[in-house]
Amino acid sequence: MLPLTTTTQAETQVGEPWLNITIFGLFVAITMVIVLRASRNNKTAADYYAAGRSFTGGQNGTAIAGDYLSAASFLGICGAIAINGYDGFMYSIGFLVAWLVALLLVAELLRNTGKFTMADVLSFRLKQRPVRIAAATTTLAVCFFYLLAQMAGAGGLVSLLLGIDDRLGQSIVIVVVGALMILYVLVGGMKGTTWVQIIKACLLIAGAFIMTIWVLAMYGFNLSALLGDAAATAGTTDILNPGMQYGASETSKFDFISLALALVLGTAGLPHVLMRFYTVPTAKEARKSVVWAIWLIGAFYLFTLVLGYGAGALIGPDVIEAAPGGVNSAAPLLAFELGGPLLLGLISAVAFATILAVVAGLTITAAASFAHDIYANVVRKGQVDADGEVKVARRTVVVIGILSILGGIGAQGQNIAFLVALAFAVAASANLPTIIYSLFWKKFSTQGAIWSMYGGLAAALFLIAFSPVVSGTETSMIPGADFAWFPLKNPGIISIPLAFFLGWLGTVLDKRVEDPAKQAEMEVRSLTGVGAEKAVDH
Repeated sequence: MLPLTTTTQAETQVGEPWLNITIFGLFVAITMVIVLRASRNNKTAADYYAAGRSFTGGQNGTAIAGDYLSAASFLGICGAIAINGYDGFMYSIGFLVAWLVALLLVAELLRNTGKFTMADVLSFRLKQRPVRIAAATTTLAVCFFYLLAQMAGAGGLVSLLLGIDDRLGQSIVIVVVGALMILYVLVGGMKGTTWVQIIKACLLIAGAFIMTIWVLAMYGFNLSALLGDAAATAGTTDILNPGMQYGASETSKFDFISLALALVLGTAGLPHVLMRFYTVPTAKEARKSVVWAIWLIGAFYLFTLVLGYGAGALIGPDVIEAAPGGVNSAAPLLAFELGGPLLLGLISAVAFATILAVVAGLTITAAASFAHDIYANVVRKGQVDADGEVKVARRTVVVIGILSILGGIGAQGQNIAFLVALAFAVAASANLPTIIYSLFWKKFSTQGAIWSMYGGLAAALFLIAFSPVVSGTETSMIPGADFAWFPLKNPGIISIPLAFFLGWLGTVLDKRVEDPAKQAEMEVRSLTGVGAEKAVDH
């Protein structure tokens, strides 16, 4: 087994850079060929946005797992468990429970009602123009925050593999990842992106499974022995108990509640996950997607417990935090400790694939939202052909890619599981209340939707801006500044209830009555799927 040396500035290189670059290059080349082949049939807007609704439930469920199991799940959670033990595992539990809530509560109903985007559903029985603008705005905000996390993860991962320990080098890495992402989405659309996500999900789950079995085998498949060794390496048994990160103070207890709310409720408002349900032909296949996804995602999150504590036991929290990429380096360092440069290169290529697949899914969602909701339905009022709409979507991809590159450069060094939790908080605040009210409350009005979406989004962004995430601590995005007055790192405990309240208040104060026939049609379609197949093909 090769020695791991990451404790000094001169020893930050892990593995063989030429081997890592070769494996990365092979993966990019193979997936690019697949994307090019998939793009041959991109003739209509439905092809570009929804892959022509040509995927089976099993394929789509695997792609959903690929979309959902982001760099935060693999790199961020493993690092959080290695450093903070039990409290880090709360991310795994939160993400999994959130998935069940989202899919069992809203996914099929949304798929039956919509066409390409979340705004199709929210504007179905409300006034088109204001609701579409608000929904597109919140979609772009959520996608941007999620992209921040993925870009920061890419910078940390590749920096570790190439021994780059300065911000300029990591920034160049983020630019390269952003350029690849733009290329994938421009060429392949949703079909190409879906195939990349399927491949990536299979590789990620297989890689995590192999590493999990390997770590358990080293301890005779005795989980207790593994946990004991992790505690010994960390020098404290606190890593096995709740409260190492959350619970030491009253503020951290509220932070934990806020995080839990954001994780559990956020997935149901993530537009890039919900958009995946438009890629299957029927509601039956959508339900099958759910079953596949739950099994795959649930298994993976069990693996993170072993991988996180394995990294803590075999490498140690101090070495992980000192490595380029910091906390996010735990899984790659564990791979290097287990199987040397080859396993490190393979696992890191999988992590790199994870980042590329997720950013591609986010980017096409954001581009579809702008092109379909803002340009086609608001600016052109539906008077635009599919080619014109797709051209605008492709231009939007480039703009979003550039913005996410700039944001990723600013977010370097942050734990990506934590950054994703912020995206979940924005999604739960800006999107979820309106989705729930639209599907289940007959009296819900346009004014209620506008107040809820803009109010929830503004509250979440405002509280994040004045929280310790942005300023006031050494690990803040702006280390030298201090304008933080909101004590919690996650705004969910304030912004989510506020958004639900604003949706209710806006509706009860609204004098206008929405069209009851439209409401009845939406209820029948969402519950039964009757009329949905005809609507989505136009």
